[in-house]
Amino acid sequence: MVNVVVNGIGTIGKRVAEAVKKQEDMNLYGIADVAPNPELRTVKENFLKDTRLLASNKDGVENLEKGGLNVDGVLEEEIDDIDVVVDATPSGIDMNNKENLYEPNGVKAIFQGGSSADIADVSFNADSNFEDAVNEDFVRVVSCNTTSLCRTLYEIDDSFGVKKATVNLVRRGGDPKEDGRGPINSIVPVTDVPSHHGPDVQAVMPHIDIKTLAVKVPTTLAHVHMVSLTVEDEATEEDVIRAFDNTSRIKLVSADDGFSSTAKVSEKMRDMHRDRNDMNEVAVWEETITVEGDTIYWIHMTHQESIVIPDSVDAIRAMFDMEKKEESIRKTNEALGL
Repeated sequence: MVNVVVNGIGTIGKRVAEAVKKQEDMNLYGIADVAPNPELRTVKENFLKDTRLLASNKDGVENLEKGGLNVDGVLEEEIDDIDVVVDATPSGIDMNNKENLYEPNGVKAIFQGGSSADIADVSFNADSNFEDAVNEDFVRVVSCNTTSLCRTLYEIDDSFGVKKATVNLVRRGGDPKEDGRGPINSIVPVTDVPSHHGPDVQAVMPHIDIKTLAVKVPTTLAHVHMVSLTVEDEATEEDVIRAFDNTSRIKLVSADDGFSSTAKVSEKMRDMHRDRNDMNEVAVWEETITVEGDTIYWIHMTHQESIVIPDSVDAIRAMFDMEKKEESIRKTNEALGL
């Protein structure tokens, strides 16, 4: 049984902590933070009420206790009892944690997509490069956008071989809770071409020739990607549908059935009683799958708050060589109800 601490209880951290707690082969040793933010308060009142709360550092003890939370310990003082930390702290703090806490104490750590790419030797996506993380000490689970691209590109590459990819990303302006972010009345282009998503995909799948262009728009529900691939082997639209339908973390949705927007797909998750209305899978609009010669097109949706959660769990199993890829994915999916 692997002892896991999640450090940083925000959008990703709280979801990873709850996901780890649902796994039969992992023990959620504790959650850690430095401030009594609303999300920490809420999870401690509910699903994680019996989980030990650690201060991420000694200064955090006073902050948490002043906020009315009971602190069970300090992360650095209990580090010898911990096997791996899933670090969901802000960029910069994560590197400081690695250099001053995890590395000196020989503790493995998993970082999130917002981290600098050089924080770990392995950038990870369970579908695409599970084996690269086996027995590694430090792994970065790539961002929400990169996760959805790696999942879909992997399936097409495995089936038909990808020669070249061009992806246009329509990015949400902020998460639903982030009332201080924007844009409010504009569309903001990323002026770097490629945007950082292309090189991030190549950190996982180095052989993929990919260019990405991105804009940010005033919505909070999800990102949308418009994908164009040139492939090596002949494919039909039915072949692509079968390839996507063959994997558990890609879901086909139909505009003809009424799921014609990110809002309607999100409503589907509500009606399915998904935790937090999350969609951990990539949602590909089936009608958009088009094949013309050696080019494949489609459009898919990425739920930015939850898509990386299964991969964060699988990264733990890979780093401790607990299971092979297929069995780890199966266990994670079953525990999360996917």
